[in-house]
Amino acid sequence: MLAGVLLAAIYGLFVIRLRANQIVAGMAINMFAFGLMPFLCKILYDVTGSTPAIPIADRFQSAPAYFVWLFVALAFVTMKFTPAGLWVSFAGEHPEALDAAGVRVNRVRWAAVLVSGALAGLGGATLSIFLSSSFSRSMTAGRGFMALAALIFGKWHPIRAALACLLFGFAEAVQIRLQGVVLWGSQPIPVQFIQILPYVVTILVLAGFVGRSRAPKALGTPFLRG
Repeated sequence: MLAGVLLAAIYGLFVIRLRANQIVAGMAINMFAFGLMPFLCKILYDVTGSTPAIPIADRFQSAPAYFVWLFVALAFVTMKFTPAGLWVSFAGEHPEALDAAGVRVNRVRWAAVLVSGALAGLGGATLSIFLSSSFSRSMTAGRGFMALAALIFGKWHPIRAALACLLFGFAEAVQIRLQGVVLWGSQPIPVQFIQILPYVVTILVLAGFVGRSRAPKALGTPFLRG
């Protein structure tokens, strides 16, 4: 989570403080992390592939499966029933109105970016020490972009986005189960066709079933105080 906060702070420095393009800065952060991780693995473990495996006793057992719903509930309550949630909504939708109410828009955006970085880091920890026993390069395999798709599918609503994640997770579980399954003859289904199943589901859902999903009006727009 600390690593996620640090990367989020670098991102926030460029997009909030220096007003850089959010998409370009996000891609730059991704490429930076993609190159940084093998470098750190070489320094810490003298490997550039997978880190040493974590003993079973030191891994997450089932906690992430429960904590995720706690965080979903917390996000829903915060966004719907607290002043902080209202501030976050206005920081993305009507920042000028938030500023007129005397709340520092960029301060709210900083808090949102740092919290999202911490949660993203927790997701990475879950992937490496719950679903797996070590870190390996590119182990996310595009799951971050699927999370973005879940956000769009859920129309920026915490519970809907969580249900979209369940759908994509189900597709991921199906592709794992189908590997090696023989449906005709004596040849199994080519593994390449099975592995693309979650991404095909993502594309089909976004292209055909989402409908109109409107992003916050000020998304990607730096706030300039008048």
